[in-house]
Amino acid sequence: MTKSGAILDLSPADRLAYAGEIIGAPVRVERSPGLRHGLEGVVVDESLSMLYVRVAGRPAPVALPKSGLSGTILLEGRELPLRAEALRVRPEDRTKRLLTGGPRRFH
Repeated sequence: MTKSGAILDLSPADRLAYAGEIIGAPVRVERSPGLRHGLEGVVVDESLSMLYVRVAGRPAPVALPKSGLSGTILLEGRELPLRAEALRVRPEDRTKRLLTGGPRRFH
């Protein structure tokens, strides 16, 4: 499955959930490059290639590359698989990309 094919394979309900705001969403990360153990926390920020998660007991958010990320995220009251390929886009472009099936970056 290609990255763009994976995006198109999302159900309409999953597309809507991913197209919305993810800051403030609880996440459970099972695997991420450079992460030795899984973690649970709340998304506090994101960029094109990074997700920042506040973890209880840590003084600063944990920076996680979106590429290679796997786990679950709670969106719209549903626990969804973390789809790194759906998240690896500028946050402001994610809605357009997911709802229109458009290109990864807009020029």
